[in-house]
Amino acid sequence: MSIELQFQAWKEDVPDEQWQKIFKQLWPGYRAWFLRSGTVGRPTYLECRKALRTHMPELVPVWEKLVELAGGGDVESRFLSLWCPPPYIAGCSQAVWLDPHAYEEPILLRNYDFAPVLLEGNWLNTRWLDQRVLAMSDCLWGALDGLNEAGLSVSLSFGGRTVSGIGFGVPLVVRYILELAQNTAEAVNILKRIPVHMTYSITLLDRAGDWATVFVSPDRAPEVVRQRAVTNFQHTVEWQQHAKATHAIERLETLQQKLDYASNSQEAIQAMLCKPLYQEAWLRGYGTLYSAVYRPFSNSVELLWPQQSWKQTLQNFEEGKITVSLHAQF
Repeated sequence: MSIELQFQAWKEDVPDEQWQKIFKQLWPGYRAWFLRSGTVGRPTYLECRKALRTHMPELVPVWEKLVELAGGGDVESRFLSLWCPPPYIAGCSQAVWLDPHAYEEPILLRNYDFAPVLLEGNWLNTRWLDQRVLAMSDCLWGALDGLNEAGLSVSLSFGGRTVSGIGFGVPLVVRYILELAQNTAEAVNILKRIPVHMTYSITLLDRAGDWATVFVSPDRAPEVVRQRAVTNFQHTVEWQQHAKATHAIERLETLQQKLDYASNSQEAIQAMLCKPLYQEAWLRGYGTLYSAVYRPFSNSVELLWPQQSWKQTLQNFEEGKITVSLHAQF
C-alpha cells in the first residue's frame, strides 16, 4: 500500500494571508483534537493569556495576530496558546554528528516518526520577531525542528513517558527558542525555565559547534545531558510497550554505533535512511515521515527520504511543493 505525503515550503515574514489559508485548512482537525475532552477540560482564555505573558511575553504580539487571523474565537485563542493541550505521542530519533577529523562542520540529524494523517508538512520561513527562522511547523505555529539566523538548530523527540501536567506543548517551546535564542547556552536557559506538559528530549546545536541534549518533563527538573544520540526514552525505558513498538532501544544502539564509526557526514546521514532508524510502520502511527540534516555553520537544511531530497538555506529559500510516496508495511 502506498501513502502520499505533501510538503510545501513557503515564506511569510509576518503572519498574514498565507498563514490564514493554512489555518482554515487544518483547523477542523485541530479543533476536534483540542476539544476531544470538551471545553471544560481545557484552560480558559485568561489562563492561556496569563501563561504566555508570564513565560513567553515576546510571543504575545504574534499570538494576538494569529488569533485575529483565526477569527478571534475563544477556542481558537486557547488552542493557539498551546497551554496544557491534550497529550500527543510520537517517535523520532535525533543526533549530533561531529567529524572526528574536524574536516566537516557538525550536523544535527533527525528522523520524525509519526502518523502520516497528522503531518502538517509546512516548511515555514518567517521573521516574526528579530531573526529569520526556518522550521517544520506543528500546531500551526509551533516547530518540530528548525534553524534560526543566529545559527542555532533545534530538534525534539518524545521522551517515553505518559505523564502529563501543567505546561506548554513542546512545539511552541521549540518555536520560542528559535525566535529568541542566539546559541545553545541561551536555549538551555530557556528550557530550564519554561514548563512543558509532557516528557521530551530537545537536542541543540549552534554555529560554534556547541551542543546539548535537554530532558524536560512536567514533573521533573530539566536535565542537561551530554548525549549525542536520542530516541524515545531518557536514561532508562519507562514505557515498555512504546519502546518495543517503536524499537527505541535498537534505534538508539544503532545510532550511537553509527555516530562513533561514521568517518564522514554522508555515512551518518545514510544511517538515518536505513532500518532500524528508518521506520516503515506508518499505518500504526510511527513511520518515518522525513529525515532532516541541519548544518548551522552553512545555514542550510535538507529534508531527506530514501528516493528524494529537498535542500534550503535561510538566504536562498525557494517556495515550492513536493509529493513523497511511502510504501506502507502492515
